[in-house]
Amino acid sequence: MSITERLRHALGNVPLEPFHPASFDLIHHYNGHMLARDISAGLTVGMVAMPLAMAFAIASGVTPEAGLYTSIIAGLLIALLGGCRVQIGGPAGAFIVIIYGIIADYGLANLMIATIGSGILLFLMGLLKIGNLIRFIPVSIVIGFTNGIAVLIALSQVKDFLGLRIENMPADFFGQMHAIYTHIGTINYHALGIALISFFVIKFWPKDLSTRTAQWKRWVAKVPGTVVVLVLSTLAVSSLNLPVETIGSKFGGIPQALPSLQMPELSWSHMRGLFGPMITIALLGAIESLLCARVADALTDDRHNPNQELMGQGIANMVVPFFGGIPATGTIARTVTNIKSGAVSPISGVVHAITLLIVVVAAAPLASNIPLAALSAILFSVASNMGNWAEFKRLRRMTMSYKVTLLLTFLLTVIFDLTVAVEVGLVTSCLFFLYRMNTLTKVTPLTLSADTPAGIEAWNLQGSLFFGSVSKLSHVTDPKRITAHDASRVIIFDCTHLMNIDNSAMDIIMTYIRALKRRNFELIICGATDHTLRQLQRTGIAQALGNNMTNDLFEAERLARNLIRNIK
Repeated sequence: MSITERLRHALGNVPLEPFHPASFDLIHHYNGHMLARDISAGLTVGMVAMPLAMAFAIASGVTPEAGLYTSIIAGLLIALLGGCRVQIGGPAGAFIVIIYGIIADYGLANLMIATIGSGILLFLMGLLKIGNLIRFIPVSIVIGFTNGIAVLIALSQVKDFLGLRIENMPADFFGQMHAIYTHIGTINYHALGIALISFFVIKFWPKDLSTRTAQWKRWVAKVPGTVVVLVLSTLAVSSLNLPVETIGSKFGGIPQALPSLQMPELSWSHMRGLFGPMITIALLGAIESLLCARVADALTDDRHNPNQELMGQGIANMVVPFFGGIPATGTIARTVTNIKSGAVSPISGVVHAITLLIVVVAAAPLASNIPLAALSAILFSVASNMGNWAEFKRLRRMTMSYKVTLLLTFLLTVIFDLTVAVEVGLVTSCLFFLYRMNTLTKVTPLTLSADTPAGIEAWNLQGSLFFGSVSKLSHVTDPKRITAHDASRVIIFDCTHLMNIDNSAMDIIMTYIRALKRRNFELIICGATDHTLRQLQRTGIAQALGNNMTNDLFEAERLARNLIRNIK
């Protein structure tokens, strides 16, 4: 019995997603032409991933090889086990702030545990088909925390960009600002020069691969600007003996060896304290990977399986910590590079991982002289491209709920942390949604036929009657109206335009029915369909009303005329 079947048996009738990676579909139609395209794309994206992997790792507070190992192992597993044909997985800029904070608060060993736990959560999210629900996170929250993370990435790189002599960079926003302010006099102008030149080389390096550009530009564009920056800055530091901090001076270089198996010290006491970081990594990883997969779908006219993607991401994050890796997810920049380089299947992701493995084994000693200032310039470029800054200009045209949610999420991400930002952002979005649904819900009197007998009244129920809008029923169901000497004896609720009703509203209606019955009065409900009708049947209201459930207002009026004659 497979793992999925065992879980299906244990969970009973809970619908589970079958484990079927996109790579499984290759068997029937893969050919040599597709292989050639995947190899070419994999080699290109592997070269793009190399400097980013090291830069992300260093910015996260771990060694550069941790980023490379993550790209190799997670990139391989996500390609083979994910639900998107062309997604490239690995360390991501969005994780930098999260990882740095976890290491500062809990230590590196507990980061491994948190990563494994997040992998388990991601796998379960995919298995339980929660991947379909990630798309319901409002875009204002996604843009808010993405822009906030971009600001924090840039802020964390100011130290290396300026060459400041700060021993330990704090993890919090105000601590970093204070550290930069107090050490601003220690600028290393050699590092600043390397960083500025590197940043502008990356920014203006040719990227257009269309046939309308000059031939030489198309050839130049095939070499990633980040790789050019690493090569030139390393040659400058080596030949000119510039006094700047390098990978070798800070980390002692990169081991020229395969990643070795490491066993984290698992304990329940550690696990209990890491549930918050686990959820943060899992939620961010899910959002990033599925956003990336949606971008890939748009570029390839394909459709990914979100639940399988989460299961693949989960397995990758369960495995990489055992080899010294850090959290991984789908990466938009590398995935887009992969697509534009001609990738057609997950094999390109496998080639990308193999390319990085060869680089580690064959060329690791050459990385010792890579200046940290050049890597900081790469991350500044990542932060600049990562943020959706134009959205701030568009805010004045947006609704108040969108403005508040985006700005609140952005500020909380920068000042506090991503977990608080997303939690508050979701609560804020829900409150605005409830308010909006409340304003759209109306309970208004209906005008009946001119010859309708006295003692009959009708109300039109429109919108969504739920716990946030049940107050709209209060003036109709008020007991004082029933006991008044001129009270209507037959009341009609027209639910034709009622889209939704919840237990709170149905409880009020049931109480109202009982109060009417005590005085021998009647309630008629007409026009209930779909969800409203099912809810009324489920709670027994439809059964309690019996024949007083009618199809439309015309039939309800006819029934009310008959009932009014029988009520004394």
